Amino acid sequence: MIDDDRHRIERADPPDRRRALRGAAGAALAGAFAAGGTGAVVAGCTGDGRTVTGHERTGRAATGHADTGGTGSGSGGTGSGRGTDTPGRTDTGRPAARSAPSPRRFPGQPVEIAHGPRDRGRVALTFHGQGDPATATAVRKEAERAGAGITVLAVGTWLDEHPSLARRILDGGHDLGNHTLHHTDISAMDEDEAFAEITGCATRLRRLTGSIGSWFRPSRTQHATPLVQRVARRAGYPHVLSYDVDSLDFTSPGAAAVTRTVTGRVRDGSIVSLHFGYADTVAALPALLDALERRDLRAVTTTELLT
Repeated sequence: MIDDDRHRIERADPPDRRRALRGAAGAALAGAFAAGGTGAVVAGCTGDGRTVTGHERTGRAATGHADTGGTGSGSGGTGSGRGTDTPGRTDTGRPAARSAPSPRRFPGQPVEIAHGPRDRGRVALTFHGQGDPATATAVRKEAERAGAGITVLAVGTWLDEHPSLARRILDGGHDLGNHTLHHTDISAMDEDEAFAEITGCATRLRRLTGSIGSWFRPSRTQHATPLVQRVARRAGYPHVLSYDVDSLDFTSPGAAAVTRTVTGRVRDGSIVSLHFGYADTVAALPALLDALERRDLRAVTTTELLT
C-alpha cells in the first residue's frame, strides 16, 4: 500500500502532487499517533462556557522529544532538507522572529476581535497551546511546510513544562500569545483572580521571549466578560482575541469532520479556533490547508490578518 501511494504521488501533476503529499503526511501522522499515542486528557474552550475534554493521542514514539525542536530521525524532521528547525530560520522562508513583538492596538478594531477584514483572502488559524509537545511540533512543522502562519495562545503551565517551544514558535514566524496561566474558567473569577491568571502567563512569556505576547485569549470561553476585558487591558493587552469559526476539534470527531467543520464556516477574514494536543487536528491540517488554498484563502498570523 505504501508503494502504491508513492507511485501515485510521483505520477501526479505538481498541484496534485502537493495535495497528495499533504494527504499522505496527514495519514502518516494519524497512524503514528494511533499506534503510539497515550490517553492524556486536554480540555477545550467552548462558546457557551462549557468544559469539554477529549483524549489526545500523543504519538511520542513517532516524534521523539518534540519540545527540543531537533531534526534527527526521532524528532519528526522532514527528509527533504527543507525542515531545518534551526532557531532564526523557517522551513519555508517565512520571516523568523528576531525579537518578540508586544501587544499593539489596531485602530478601528473593537476590544474583542472575532474576525479580520472580509474583503481579503486571508484567514487566521489560532491554536490553544497545551498538550503533548509532539502534537504542537507536528502542527507547527506542517504549517511551515505549507508556508502558513499560525497563532499560538499558550497556557502558562504548558510553557513551564516545555519552555523551548515559545522561541520555536516565534522563530517560525508565527504569533505567540497568552491563554492564561492554568486554563481554568476565567469568567467565574473575581478581578484579582483573573488578573493573576493573565499576568502569570504574561510573566512566563516575558521571561522566555522578552514580551508578554502579541495576543490574549480568555480560557474556557469564546467571549470575554467586561471584567476580563478590563483586566486584560490593565495587564497590557489592548485587545482580546476571540474567533468566528470553532473547529470543535477538542471533541475528537475525526480528521475529516474537523476539516468539514472549518471549511463549511470559514470565509475571508475568519479567525479559526483549533487546539494542540489532538491527533485529529494534526491529521486534518494538510487537507485543511489544501482546501483553503483551493478557495484562495491564505493562512496567516492574526497580526498579518489585521495589518
